[in-house]
Amino acid sequence: MTFKTLKQIYITLLNELGPQDWWPAETPFEVVVGAILTQQTKWTNVEQAISNLKIHGLMEPECLAEADPGSVEDFVRCCGFYRQKASRLVNIAKYFADNGLENVFSMPVGDLRSEMLSLNGVGNETADSIVLYAANKPKFVIDAYTTRIMRCLGIEGDYIHLQELFEGELEEDVELYKEYHALIVEYAKRYCGKKRCDGCLLLTTATELDGQNG
Repeated sequence: MTFKTLKQIYITLLNELGPQDWWPAETPFEVVVGAILTQQTKWTNVEQAISNLKIHGLMEPECLAEADPGSVEDFVRCCGFYRQKASRLVNIAKYFADNGLENVFSMPVGDLRSEMLSLNGVGNETADSIVLYAANKPKFVIDAYTTRIMRCLGIEGDYIHLQELFEGELEEDVELYKEYHALIVEYAKRYCGKKRCDGCLLLTTATELDGQNG
């Protein structure tokens, strides 16, 4: 996998799908909430849960931190694992209420990522989603879709290996990272999720570039 290949795959995705302008959120904290809620569920469920929280005035760290846990559970029930997610939301809201959103997001990328990973229920993907989409700092998000597509292109590796691949071969650019990740997600939904492997544009792109390099 070369810089040229990754860049061409990005161009192929952009030409096919158009700009995604992801992540849909009104505030950085809404991104944080969405990153917690989207674990193991569809985004439509996340949108419903976020709407419920907004209606009840719980989209600020200070408000959510003091909210009744049972009520929060009801508001996010549509996302599945609602007790676990409600608890995590309240805890992360307390963290941001105590430390201040701007203060936290002013940390260097590595420190911010480590800080997020220290919070209960925050793994690599969730931490990097917060770093990239909420704090607007350069960390490429690797999700199950990315792993699946890379495997189809002959690239195997764990989360950190794949992240280092993208970050090592692409220019460090927050907007590029956001758009690329969003395009991968949308493409995977349309093609991988529907098993449209025979019409995969990315396999064709990678094969053509391998032929040129060979």
